[in-house]
Amino acid sequence: MAARDALLEDHALLIRDGRILDILPTSLAVQRYRATAVLQRGSHLLMPGMVNAQSGASKSLYNGAKPVAAPAGDGVINPEFARDSTLSAMALMLRSGITCFCDRPAYPEESLRTAHEQGMRAVVGMPVTEAPSAWAKNAAESLTRSLSVRDKYKGDPLVSTAFAPEGIGLSDGTFRRLATLADELDAGIMLDLHRSLAEIAACEKMHLMRPIERLENLGLLTPALNAIHMVHLTAVDMNLVQRSGISITLRPQLDLKTSHLLAPIVEFAAAGVRLGLGSGGGLTEDLWTEIKLAALLTNPWEAVHAATRGGAAVLGLESEVGTLEAGKWADLCCIDLSGTATQALNNPLERLVFSGGRDLISDVWVAGRQLLSGGELTRLDCSEVAARSAMWANRLNLRGG
Repeated sequence: MAARDALLEDHALLIRDGRILDILPTSLAVQRYRATAVLQRGSHLLMPGMVNAQSGASKSLYNGAKPVAAPAGDGVINPEFARDSTLSAMALMLRSGITCFCDRPAYPEESLRTAHEQGMRAVVGMPVTEAPSAWAKNAAESLTRSLSVRDKYKGDPLVSTAFAPEGIGLSDGTFRRLATLADELDAGIMLDLHRSLAEIAACEKMHLMRPIERLENLGLLTPALNAIHMVHLTAVDMNLVQRSGISITLRPQLDLKTSHLLAPIVEFAAAGVRLGLGSGGGLTEDLWTEIKLAALLTNPWEAVHAATRGGAAVLGLESEVGTLEAGKWADLCCIDLSGTATQALNNPLERLVFSGGRDLISDVWVAGRQLLSGGELTRLDCSEVAARSAMWANRLNLRGG
């Protein structure tokens, strides 16, 4: 993914201290290096691990629950639920080739701790809210807590944070304070934007301008902003996207479900906008359907780019992951192409996109540590994850009518 359509055959990738040391023909690797461990995958494709730039990991076990199903006072989405839900989502994501995910949870510290313990890369959005919540009583407290958690995990090689305002409805004062902090700290901001016509109409009624215009006036329309969805755009909006250098995370499956529309992916790609892909929320936590949808609108290369290098870029991780290059973290995904579904391999990239899926993933590494080997998770306890998921399914009355 370091160069368009580059495919290296009969090559070896070497890892040292969790980072990629070298990539070279296997015959040369044998001559130049003496490895302590060798893993051969002769009929496979090795690629950068996929980046889920917006997941619903901390709520994944709630998908399908009826609002009235949980017993009164059960808390439903509490820290214990958030942890178990994140573990379940991580198991699915690893099995589908995802090495890094982003989430905007109600209990961000739980998500950070869980990802760190399991050795998976994560960017966690710190809630910025003006209404009382489990996270904070008001905007000032939410920002203070966000800064405290950010400092705690600063320098962690696997997990990091960004600001996640609850929506475009925050006050001007809160947004201005957030813009100042993000600029001072060189921190990312992730925000749903232009997701629905109702959101846009409400902003126009209250502020006499569209949401993207309001963000520009408040100093938030900068490359630090990761705008999510971006379904409803005018020509003026598109011009602002281009001029500002913001990045966009597409969630095609979720947008089709909720709005029956797709973001203007073709226009974004043509304009050179940084694009990432996020999972379908309540539909799935892997990216394979998102990749296929994106490829149908653009091409296989653009789709895989958004799921790897593009996803890393929108999360501010482009210097660390997203491509297979010496010096970057060894976040890798290995895919078995020997089956009938991917034959004939006259166009491996096209076969990967349109015939690929999580059933073909054989191995996954994060920072050089193998978390999936031969299709089996090496660190997560699958039986425990399944048992906890079943417990929550029963508690939330997900089974039966």
